[in-house]
Amino acid sequence: MNRMFHLGQQVDSMLFAFSLLMMLARGGLLSRFVWNGCRRMGNFTSFSSSGLSSTAACGQFLQEVVSHNCIVIFSKTTCPYCKMAKNVFNEIGATYKVIELDEHNDGRRLQEALAQMTGARTVPRVFINGNCIGGGSDTKELHQKGKLLPLIEQCAPCCVKTNSEGSGSGQFESTK
Repeated sequence: MNRMFHLGQQVDSMLFAFSLLMMLARGGLLSRFVWNGCRRMGNFTSFSSSGLSSTAACGQFLQEVVSHNCIVIFSKTTCPYCKMAKNVFNEIGATYKVIELDEHNDGRRLQEALAQMTGARTVPRVFINGNCIGGGSDTKELHQKGKLLPLIEQCAPCCVKTNSEGSGSGQFESTK
């Protein structure tokens, strides 16, 4: 009888846990609680070895950043092509997010994940509305041909941020 009571408690606990998981999933919060491959600390991101592999964790982080920001530039501070891409967005007054890979704790792994995601290892890797448009020269060429602004104007509402997170017009936020 005592054994049956413990089994009943275990079933109740499992049902509670399942109900909680379903509630979190419906609210879109499940990934924040279940995924432990990438932990955020302010503007810093560190990857743990538990759960997902480093490459998978980096890939998931990249997807999250790209899907929540209209314009994302993966850059290195000393790269002239990165500066070229940033200058184009500054000239048109566009809001963008910058992740400086050479200042990021997991910059090498992020660059490897970018290479897998885009097919190119070079920086910058510029994303607009979730799509990689290429590097600095590609960005400048799209702007010169009048094709960059229409891409920005098509940004999904989920990508447009009006709060202080992200970046301001013609400025950037560096995520380390």
